[in-house]
Amino acid sequence: MSSNTVHFQARGRTVVGCTLLVIALGASVTACTGDADNPLTAAPYDAAGQISFNGPTDAGKKADPDKPLEVVAEGADGRITDVTAVDAAGRYVAGELSADGARWHSTSPLAASARYTVRVSTEDGDGAPGRKVLTFETGRPSAKKTLDVAFGPEAGAYGVGQPITAELNQPVRDKAQRAIVERALKVRSTPAVEGAWHWVDDKKLHYRPREYWPAHATIEVRSALDGIKIGDRMWGGAAKPLRITTDDHVVAVTDAATHTLTLFQDGREVRQIPVTTGKPGFETRNGVKVVLGKEPFVRMRSTTVGIAEGSSESYDLPVYFATRVTWSGEYVHAAPWSVGSQGSANVSHGCVGMSTANAEWFFGAVQEGDLVEVVNSGGETMESFGNGFGDWNLDWNRWRTGSALTGGTPDAPGAAEQARLRPESV
Repeated sequence: MSSNTVHFQARGRTVVGCTLLVIALGASVTACTGDADNPLTAAPYDAAGQISFNGPTDAGKKADPDKPLEVVAEGADGRITDVTAVDAAGRYVAGELSADGARWHSTSPLAASARYTVRVSTEDGDGAPGRKVLTFETGRPSAKKTLDVAFGPEAGAYGVGQPITAELNQPVRDKAQRAIVERALKVRSTPAVEGAWHWVDDKKLHYRPREYWPAHATIEVRSALDGIKIGDRMWGGAAKPLRITTDDHVVAVTDAATHTLTLFQDGREVRQIPVTTGKPGFETRNGVKVVLGKEPFVRMRSTTVGIAEGSSESYDLPVYFATRVTWSGEYVHAAPWSVGSQGSANVSHGCVGMSTANAEWFFGAVQEGDLVEVVNSGGETMESFGNGFGDWNLDWNRWRTGSALTGGTPDAPGAAEQARLRPESV
C-alpha cells in the first residue's frame, strides 16, 4: 500500500465577546454574541490535511487485504476522534483507536475484492471538528483454498427443537480462525432469543437458543465470510442464506416407568398413549431427541443390531408409521405385536411402540424439529451429536464451551458418543 501524508495546519481560537451594558436608571442587560467564525460551532472542516492512511491513493491500485488498515493523525495539534470503515456489503471493520487519538488500526480482517468507505472524524488543537471520507478497493486473494459453508436444514417449517447446522468444506482447528468463522455466521430470530454456535468437530457447527425456539418464529441465517481471510491461504467463500420458521411448540414425553407417551402442544396436554419401550439389555435412550423425519414404512431386521438370525431375539418385521428420532434406528412406531404389553411392560428392542391407530395419529401430529423426550428409562442419555440431534441434552453453560467466542472449544465433543451408534431396533 502507498502512503498519502498531509500535515495538520493549526487553526487559531476565536474569542467570543460578551458585553455588559449598564443603564443609568439601574436596569441592566447582559448581551453575549457568538462569532460566526467560532470553530466550535462551525461545520466540520475537511480533515485531509490532518490524517494519513495506508490505503492506495493512485487510481487503479488496490489494497492488499492481508494487511491491516491504518489511519494516523499528522502533526502535534490535533487528534483522531472516531473511524468507521465499512464495505459495500455492509460489513464493518473492527478497530482500535489509541488513547491519545494519534492512530487507529483495524483488528478484524479486510475482505478481498471489496470496496471500502472509511469515515474519519478529527479535532484540531482548538477542539474544532473535522471530517474526511476515504475510499479504496482491496485486491483478489492469492489463496488456494476457499472455505465454503452450507447451512441446514432445508428452508421450511420445523418444530421448536430444530438446531441450525453449518457444514464447512475445509477443517478449521485453530481457535482464532474458528472465532473469525463463527463471528461471520449470523443468526437472527424474530422474536429475538439468546443463542450460540457450538463446534461439533473441525467441519461442523450447530446453533441453538438457550431454550427452545419460540413458536411461530422466523429464523434467518447468513454468512459474512465471503472474501474474508481466515488463515494462511484460506479465504471465505460465498454461502446461500437460509430462512426457516417454527410451528407450534410440540413435545412428546415418554415415561418408561409408567409406559405412557403424553403429547403436549403449546403447553397443553393433547393426548396420552399407552406404549412399550426398551426391555433390559435394549433400554431406550433417556433424554431429549429431535424428530428427524417420518417414514410410512420401514423393514426392521435384528441382524442390523448384532442379533444373530434364528436366535430367540431375532426379528424381521414390516413397521408402519415410523417417526425417526436417531440415525441409528430408534423410532416411535406402530407395534401391533406388543399391544398386550403397551401401557404395562417394556418389551421392545429400544424403540417406542404403540398400536397402529395411535402410531398413525402420532405420525400425523408431529413433524421434523418437534421434541421427543424419554424419562425413567434404564438406558444411557441420548448422544449430544452424531446420532441425530441430542443438542438439548447439554445445559447452556456446557453448550457455550463449544463456542470459540463465548468459551473454550472442547476436544471433539461427541466423538466418543458416535462410536456407540446402534442400527434399527424395534
